[in-house]
Formats: sequence, structure tokens, C-alpha cells
Amino acid sequence: HYFIQSNLRRVFGMPREIITVQVGQCGNQIGMEFWKQLCAEHGISPEGVLEDWAADGTDRKDVFFYQADDEHYIPRAVLLDLEPRVINSITNPKESKYSNLFNPENIYMSKHGGGAGNIWASGYSQAEGLYEEIFDIIDREADGSDSLEGFVLAHSIAGGTGSGMGSYVLERLNDRFPKKLIQTYSVFPQTAEASDVVVQPYNSLLTLKRLTQSADCVVVLDNTALNRIASERLKIPNPTLDQINQLVSTIMAASTTTLRYPGYMNNDLIGLIASLIPTPRLHFLMTGYTPLTLDHKISNVRKTTVLDVMRRLLQPKNIMVSTPKDRRHNHCYVSILNIIQGEVDPTQVHKSLQRIRERKLANFIPWGPASIQVALSKKSPYIQTAHRVSGLMLANHTSISSLFTKTVQQYDRLKNKGAFLDQFKKEKMFSDDLLEFDNAREVVAQLIEEYTAATKMDYKLYSGVSDKPPATAAAQ
Repeated sequence: HYFIQSNLRRVFGMPREIITVQVGQCGNQIGMEFWKQLCAEHGISPEGVLEDWAADGTDRKDVFFYQADDEHYIPRAVLLDLEPRVINSITNPKESKYSNLFNPENIYMSKHGGGAGNIWASGYSQAEGLYEEIFDIIDREADGSDSLEGFVLAHSIAGGTGSGMGSYVLERLNDRFPKKLIQTYSVFPQTAEASDVVVQPYNSLLTLKRLTQSADCVVVLDNTALNRIASERLKIPNPTLDQINQLVSTIMAASTTTLRYPGYMNNDLIGLIASLIPTPRLHFLMTGYTPLTLDHKISNVRKTTVLDVMRRLLQPKNIMVSTPKDRRHNHCYVSILNIIQGEVDPTQVHKSLQRIRERKLANFIPWGPASIQVALSKKSPYIQTAHRVSGLMLANHTSISSLFTKTVQQYDRLKNKGAFLDQFKKEKMFSDDLLEFDNAREVVAQLIEEYTAATKMDYKLYSGVSDKPPATAAAQ
């Protein structure tokens, strides 16, 4: 009896730690904004010192932080990059007041500092050569955790380091920690404009293969939608990179509130993810957030009742993935989790759900039970907000496949011309043949096909669906 009770206490009473791995320029930039937000929400100063007025908090700081011998709070973060500019800006006291926040032993920058030249293959093969150094850091951080639940990877899929090195790290994490959850925050490039990175479709496709095969959950952060929201909703004519990264950090912080301010449900990562992902490959999530604030600019929202917030979360203009109308497929929600923050009466939630159901504001899959799930979470008492209630939606929606279709179409246009392949052929993986490209395209095409099949009643008969439970089940 004692053994069972102590184990239950260990699992439910103690936080399950999460290690954040930030890769490349974009990964480290959004990671830094995330840590700024977490420090503010937990009353931790930029130097990692707990403020006197935050000493009595009931929050769980140790999911994402640990305490050093001198009581400083240090992020459970690993910072990786193949060129030094962004990490130097984080660790340089003249540029950042957070320069002493991170453990310097957890930072890896390439010795030659030349980067990956925006080539996925270069990022991947350089990471392969750095395997020992990278995983010495990650293993040490994992060994320092009492009850590690999993990893969060922050990166971009378009450049060279975030995509190539990020892909390699993702695969190796999956091999080395098969029972730990891996969630990613993956920034997808703007698709409408001509990109500075001409090989972006190659990089994106090769990374998408790894996100499909090696991650348990991918939170898609679509740059096209983020820029649209900043300009249309927040009336910022030309949003800066910092402003877009602040939007991303809002999503990242809000999606982890139930882990850091635990309640009865969704107080660990498995609880959060399992309800959203019914079958293993349908694990790409889109997000919505309301009301938005950025640099003291507030979206034009005055009233924030639970119903208002939940209704707004379902509006396409608040969803941070741009998906065009597709008349050929009856796209629908596979699952929705709304995390509502603030002082909320549970009866309001029940009434709001009833109203949404009556008005048929959300169209769900025809092949299984699905509805809007709601998790109530406290707000940080240390941050003053203009609104009483705010909400984050994590949604699994079949229309996300349109993002993958765009990637495949752009890839096909480039590949059919045989354009820009020389840089890839320099690396070992592509020196003999280009089969890796064909294989990645096939994996992504199957993913698109499965999302399309999920819109139909006979999805359970779909041959791509195995009888085994989702990857998340392995972590339970």
C-alpha cells in the first residue's frame, strides 16, 4: 500500500518536468520570448531570482525551471545553433537583461559559426557530427529531472538549422527517449510571398516528414496567419519580427498554463495531448487566442464573457493558421480543447457549450464522439490584464492539410526543374541519389490523404490507420 501511495504522490503530487530544446535562429528567438513570458507569470526576475512578492505562489515553477544551489531559477532549456548571432544577443549583458538566466553549459554554438546556409542537408549532417556534444547536454538535463514527462522543440521548418538540425535532434530524441512525449512548436513560412530562402520548399518537406514520424504533437505556427492577425486584428501596419514572436510566446505560454497552474484536469502534457489526438498521425494542431494584446495594442474586444471568448475562438480570423476554403472536402474538427483563463463560473462554461452546440458553430468528424473540451486555468496574479477572461483554443482540424498541400506543390515546382539541388548533393545523405526527397514527399502525401479520409464516415476503415493506440499512449 505504501509503495502504491508514494508512487501516486510522485506522479500526481509532483510536477512532471519538461525540457525545452530551442534550435536555430527562429527557435531561439521564440524560445527567448517564451521564457520572458514565463518569468513574468511566475514572478521571477530576469536574473532568475524569485521576487519577494511572489514567494507564496501556488504555481508549479519546477515544470519548466529548476533551482540552482543559490536558489536561482534556471530554465530547463537547451539552446542550439550553428551560428552565434542570436544566442550571443541572448547571453550578452549589453544586449539582454536575461543574459544570466540560462545555464551556460546548456548552450551549444558551432565552433566555426558558419551556420547551415539555409540548407536542410547541411543542418542535418552538421548535427550528426555534433551528436555527442548535443546529447551530453540533453542527457545531463534529463538526468537532473525527477519525473521527466517529455520535450518541447521550438524551431522553424524553412531555414537550414531549425529544419535540418531540428529534424536530426527530433529523430534522436525519439530513439533515445521512446517513452517520453515530444511536442513541437513549429513555425511554418509565409507561403504567399517570394521567400529569401529559395530552397524553402525542400527544407519544409524534409522537416515535415520528421514531424510526421517522430513527434507526438506539432503545434503549427503559421507565419502567414500571424502576420495577418497582427495587421488586421491589432492594426499594426508592418509587424516586426519581435512583435510576431510575442504573439507566438503568448500561444506557447497559454498552452502550458494548466501544467503550471494545475487543476483537476489537463495538469500534465499527456492529459493535454491525449484528448486532442485520437489517431497517431493526425497530430498537427492549430491555435486561436482571444483577446489579443501586443505592445499595449489591444484587439477591438470589449466584453469577455465565457461565451464571447469561446465564440471568438471559433472564428477563422482568430485562428493562427491560414487555410483556404476547400469545397471538395467537408473539412471538420477532430477535437477542440479550450483553455479558459480567469475567474470563471463552471456553469457559464456549460451554458456556453450548449449555445455553441445549438447554433452548430463547430462542425465535427462524423466517425467518432467529438465535442469542445474545456480546461479552466488560473491567470498569473503578477500580470495585470485589461480583460477578465481570455481563451486559447488548441484544435485538431482536417483543413490543416492545405498547408501541407501548398508545401508539396511548391516542392514539385522546384524539383521538376531540378533547381538548387547541388547544395544538397554535397552532403552524404544526398550524394548518391535523391531518394530521401521522394520518400519525404510520399510521407507527406500520405499525411494529406489521411486528413482527407478523416472527413468521411468510413475513416475507421482507412488502411493507413493501425489498431495500435496513438504514440501518446506509450508515455502513459
